[in-house]
Order: sequence, then C-alpha cells, then structure tokens
Amino acid sequence: MSKIEKALAKARRDKGLALVPVAPRESAPETGRDMTPAPHSGSGSFSVADGESLVRASEAIARMHELEIRSRGELAENRIIYPEMAGNGTVQAFREIRTKILQRTKGRNGVIMVTSVTGGGGSTFVTLNLGAAFAFDAGKTALLIDCNLRNPWLQTLLKDESPPGLMDYLENADKDIAEIIHPVGIERLRVIPAGGRRDIPAEYFTSPRFKRMFENIRRRYAERFVILDAPPMTDSADTKILADLCDYVLLVIPYGRVTQEQIDESIKTIDSEKFLGVVFNNEPRPPEIDWKNLVKLSIQQVTQLFWAARAKIARLTGILKNSRSAE
Repeated sequence: MSKIEKALAKARRDKGLALVPVAPRESAPETGRDMTPAPHSGSGSFSVADGESLVRASEAIARMHELEIRSRGELAENRIIYPEMAGNGTVQAFREIRTKILQRTKGRNGVIMVTSVTGGGGSTFVTLNLGAAFAFDAGKTALLIDCNLRNPWLQTLLKDESPPGLMDYLENADKDIAEIIHPVGIERLRVIPAGGRRDIPAEYFTSPRFKRMFENIRRRYAERFVILDAPPMTDSADTKILADLCDYVLLVIPYGRVTQEQIDESIKTIDSEKFLGVVFNNEPRPPEIDWKNLVKLSIQQVTQLFWAARAKIARLTGILKNSRSAE
C-alpha cells in the first residue's frame, strides 16, 4: 500500500478533516542553530527570540482590538469556527491540525501556503478556519493573504466591497503594507484581500516588491502565523512560485473529486522539506443517530404492539366464551 493510500485510509478512519503527513523527512540536527533569521532573509520560519521581542509581540497583540465583533450567527453563516463551538467536530479537527502544525514547526511562527489539488477543493475554507484556530490562542495571531487572484474570496468578509489589497500594494510603490491589512471582526485575525481583480501574469509573484512584502511581514508582525490562500495545484503555475517563497505547504484533497494520479503529481511538485501534509476535506460521515429518541420510539412501538396484542387476545377470549355459550 502506498503512503498516500495509507493516508487516505487513516482519513477514512478518523472521519472528516484530517492532517496526514505523507512522507518522512530527513533533516540535519538543529543543535546550535540560530532560530532568528536575518532581517532580509528569504524563506525560513521566524520566531520571537528575546525578551524585547516578546514585549513587542504582546503589545502588538494587545493593539488588535476589534471595533465590532462578529456574532456567532455571522460566523456560522460564513462557516467560520469559534471557541464556543468546543464540542463541534469541525472545531476539534482544526484544533488538531493546528496542534500538529505547531509540533512540526516547534511552535515557531511561519508562512504557510494552503492549496488544493483542484479548484473548489476547499483551500479557502481550510485557510480561514486554520487562521481562526490559531487566533483562539490569546498569545498568537493570524494573517490571511488571498493569493488566489483569479478567484478571490476573502474580501467578502469585509464591509468595503472594494478594499485595497495585495494587487494594489504590488502595483503602487507608495502604498504601505499596513494599508492593505484589514480586521474582520474576529480577535487576533487579520486579512489581506486580493485587491483589484486583473489578469495577473505569474511574473508578479517573482517581483522584488512581492518578495519584500514577505520580508516586511516577517519584521513587523513576527508574532503572527501568515497563511496564504493559494490557487489550486492543477489550475495555476502561480502556486509553485508561491510555494518557493513560503516556509510550509499544506495540501487540501477534496474527497472523491480527484484521482490518485492528480494527488501524486501535486505532492511531487512540493518541496519535501516544506510539506506539512495533506488535509482531507469533505470526508463523508455516517448519519448521526439520536439514541435517546430511538430508544423512546422503540419503547412506544413495543407498547403499541403490547396493547394491540392484548386487544387481540381479549377479542379472541370473547369469541371463545361466546362459542362455549352457544354450545
């Protein structure tokens, strides 16, 4: 059985969303490694390394006040998890995914790209709720960046119908990164929407300004997990370019909608050192059984059968008595 088939089997056992590491990784010992990258480093996870940085991170988190918090109804309408849904299976799944990512990253922050094998696979759903799961922790924040420029969605979370976003920043050298970061009514969660919709060539993602944007985010928002909602692997060449700029890659596999060959090809294009694993989405679940009502109905049915049988016995007894009287 192949590794991906074993992963699929595990997902079926677990039911629902599941983060499954696909391939073992060999890495050099990290003893003595400096975990704080240089200010202008490229890819590589970043962390809060000293007391001064910890103070700055705490102050930054404290400043992330929301003028208007989304109601639970609004969150549910947008399919966004929230802490009060503690017993919900989807919340538990995203908490587990977050925990596995933290174990892999050893708690360090980083830039995580979320992509799907094919369009409509659920990468935006995973991006949004993974960010929400990180924001559950009062000591962490999340920044979501909509890099799916041809099919953006994150701007729908904002009241402004045309908010400045990623493309506005890339096309305007005078625009500051802070101008395109927007609150969404969820504590410790921020969004960079796609911005102006245009037919964007892949060269934009290899531009020096795009790379400097990541460096800027690393310096200014070191307490955050940055999560990119990327185009699907099979639909866009942009995804491979984005993967090269990120620290980690998470692949969403929509259950029953892709072939084994598509899955294998998608995994092959991802750097094994960056590959966190796969998230199986929309795994079918068996219908939930309301045992209390089932038992109640069963008792009612048994009672009805009992009284029906008793009535038949009573009628039969009456018939026998009448028959004997006639004799």
